[in-house]
Amino acid sequence: MTWLIFACSAAAIVFAGTKLSHYGDQLADLTGLGRLWIGVLLMSAATSLPEVLTTVSAGWLDRPDLAAGDLFGAGMSNMLTLGLIDLLHRQKRVWQQAALEHTLTAAFAMALTGLAAFFVLVKVDVTHLGVGFGSLMLFLLYVLGMRVVFRQEDMQRRRREQEAVAAGAAEKREAGLTRGNGLRRAVIGFSAGTLVLLAAAPLLAWSAGRIADETGVTATFIGTSLVAITTSLPELVVSIAAVRLGAFDLAVGNLFGSNAFNMGAFLFADAAYRNGGLLSSVSSTHALTALWSILMMNIGLMGIIYRAEKRFMLIEPDSFLMIVAYVLGLWLLFR
Repeated sequence: MTWLIFACSAAAIVFAGTKLSHYGDQLADLTGLGRLWIGVLLMSAATSLPEVLTTVSAGWLDRPDLAAGDLFGAGMSNMLTLGLIDLLHRQKRVWQQAALEHTLTAAFAMALTGLAAFFVLVKVDVTHLGVGFGSLMLFLLYVLGMRVVFRQEDMQRRRREQEAVAAGAAEKREAGLTRGNGLRRAVIGFSAGTLVLLAAAPLLAWSAGRIADETGVTATFIGTSLVAITTSLPELVVSIAAVRLGAFDLAVGNLFGSNAFNMGAFLFADAAYRNGGLLSSVSSTHALTALWSILMMNIGLMGIIYRAEKRFMLIEPDSFLMIVAYVLGLWLLFR
């Protein structure tokens, strides 16, 4: 029965994730905000709902290591997805097609992850209104970082609008009516896909947790591996669907944005945890997961900047390195 629930919830997430990519791409075009901003903020928040719900539940059930393992492990899983979509898409290199502006989001996600690892190691057991100091700082810095990313993308949007000024007035009015109807449908479709994720994600996480409990492996490793992979399934599905649509910035922005969002999501798990600050209560092993996630994000960042076109035996060396790094990281954590 547990495996059936797992399979059904995973299928629902696959369906909802495909629709999210489709309507997210439409929102980017119709609002003029751009695929980078929609991917970094809107898509990442929607696809990170499983992580948020799982970690809040784990914190409420007094299982802080499972909560932290899910959020830190999701960072590694998202970078594994980045490597996989680059390998699976044979027509064009995904990393090469992504905008260089993703480097800002990637660097920001690495900084937040490194700071979270710092709070895990230092054990600053200071709380305010039931929330640990570390989680509160991560959330505030996430909000500030998203403001910086928005300002950068807003500059790009204004430049695009200036380039499109030459359009005729009649054409603009007709486009405005069509845009309004399309935007309404895109908002409704995106909201419906998010609700499906919201309903299916807890079932996926619950069934994964039940399967994990039967194995007898530590909560730290289970949270980082099985639970993190299953709760990161929406990012995988959304990214693959976005790449098939040719929305490369939507896919890459979703993955790096999710890594940043997950660090800010420690606030919600900490609020549900009732025995002090969550980051000061978890195993120091999570710092290894966080640092390994930073290493993998660094590989992705270098791949976007370098933009190598050559394939060796039909394999991109940086994407293959990302997958090897993920497997090696899990092995180190298990050891």
